[in-house]
Amino acid sequence: MKHLLSIVKRTSLGRLQHYRSLSSAVKNYNQLPTTCDPQSDIYKSNYEAMTKTVGELKTIIKRITLGGNTEARERHTSKNKLLVRDRVDKLLDPNTPFLEFSQLAGYLLYDDDEVPAAGIITGIGQVEGRESVIIANDATVKGGTYYPMTVKKQLRAQEIARENRLPFDSGGANLPRQADVFPDKEHFGRTFYNEATMSALGIPQIAVVMGSCTAGGAYVPAMADQSVIVRQQGTIFLAGPPLVKAATGEVVSAEDLGGGDLHCRQSGVTDYYAMDDAHALHLTRRIVANLNYIKPQQVVLKPSVEPLYPADELYGIVGDNLKRVYDVREVIARIVDGSEFDEFKKLYGETLVTGFAHIHGYPVGILGNNGVLFSESALKGAHFIELCSQLKIPLLFLQNITGFMVGREAEAGGIAKNGAKLVNAVACSQVPKITEVMEQAIMAWLEDHTGNKKINQEHFLQQEINFRSKNRDSHAGVSPRFLYMWPNARISVMGGEQAAQVLTQITAEQRKRQGKQFTAEEEQSIREPILRKYDYEGSPYYSSARIWDDGVIDPIDTRLVLALSLSASLNAPIPETRFGIFRM
Repeated sequence: MKHLLSIVKRTSLGRLQHYRSLSSAVKNYNQLPTTCDPQSDIYKSNYEAMTKTVGELKTIIKRITLGGNTEARERHTSKNKLLVRDRVDKLLDPNTPFLEFSQLAGYLLYDDDEVPAAGIITGIGQVEGRESVIIANDATVKGGTYYPMTVKKQLRAQEIARENRLPFDSGGANLPRQADVFPDKEHFGRTFYNEATMSALGIPQIAVVMGSCTAGGAYVPAMADQSVIVRQQGTIFLAGPPLVKAATGEVVSAEDLGGGDLHCRQSGVTDYYAMDDAHALHLTRRIVANLNYIKPQQVVLKPSVEPLYPADELYGIVGDNLKRVYDVREVIARIVDGSEFDEFKKLYGETLVTGFAHIHGYPVGILGNNGVLFSESALKGAHFIELCSQLKIPLLFLQNITGFMVGREAEAGGIAKNGAKLVNAVACSQVPKITEVMEQAIMAWLEDHTGNKKINQEHFLQQEINFRSKNRDSHAGVSPRFLYMWPNARISVMGGEQAAQVLTQITAEQRKRQGKQFTAEEEQSIREPILRKYDYEGSPYYSSARIWDDGVIDPIDTRLVLALSLSASLNAPIPETRFGIFRM
């Protein structure tokens, strides 16, 4: 992280300045050239569309970062309490970035019940020089109560802390939704399992009690390695005063039942007694400073060099028209150091671009889609992943994929076993893996070279049902350490057009077997709802609201976000990789 700070401090808003100058004396063969023409009509059209798309994202994020409504925020600050984002800012080292996760969690998910950021802030920031996962409840959002997405977001943050060996600092449940919050394996109770097992792994956990920790929430500070509580403000109890009165008849105030004096002087549940929010955050920083930790040096770092081309050109290269193609090398050239890229197997399996680069000095192996995957592309990808795993170089996946090639020729060429090799390699590799979905992440590509449809309809329907009913959980798929999306991206088992075509074809064949006519009007009545559904559910907002990714980001910020993610991931030792059987 320190390696990044000198870079971030040089600019305002974490944005990096770019230059185009090349040394005329020495030709660097691994510097990526560009064919980008900012004066072309396509570039201008793309740039305008992406600017609008990013503008919409920023507007939504700005509203979300406010937290609860004005009344709730004023009520909170009137009690001399800091708002949650002010707490995070004061906890972090000055002038250091905060990599926030899942800002869109819960977005438009609970009908008219707005739950900005799912009522909880999570991310990675630097505290006393150490990268840490921060989990902070926002009391201005529904009084800090837990919704299903609140639980999922907290568990995801704990998962990030576990995978990357990062300490984490964490700050009831919504009773009408208790069936979605408590009972299942991945519900609120999993928090306690995670706390216990992470402590056993030596991952520090610090709880800062600045409000009420009731019922199950009382176990969070009780199970933390070290706990701070604010006097006359923080409370911890399994049952609050109303429930105590109902159960035992005892009348007791919240402070007497579970306040700072009781837990610091009598019960021993908490370890540090803070006078106010600022004091609590100071104590937390001192706890982190005493963790006696040195970040392992697992990779060879190089001095960071800015790309040759401005990051905002990504707007004009990619745009939001999924039918326009572009060379993924144009994207790579705008995120890697010096736009330098040592391409691996450049002339083989050309629909998958692979090679070595650095991002803010961190080495990385990049796999970027440049079209549909053929057998050769899959073999190339598997080979490259094996290589990076042996060298212990982190992997970056730049996704814009409509799936594997299908059809008789592809099957005869072994696409199933060669695709399986790629899946095997990705799943088994133990190096840090980071995924950025740039445009499309589509599971099935439906046409062979002649344009003939080659798909098993029953298989399609079952695949689509599974894909949607199981929440398309990207983290459960191949377990990237981090997964981000651009606001123009789309994810689905297949594109809406293809889905509509398959389903209308199924209906047409049914009508034919029944001896009935399948009219154009009937076909349109099937197609339009499907297209609307796929457009809505393929949106990154739909995905991010359900925490199927770690956030939707501005393409301009990609380089910095990736660097922060790489830096965080290298806190965990990189183990040796052992692959499964590759069918030859």
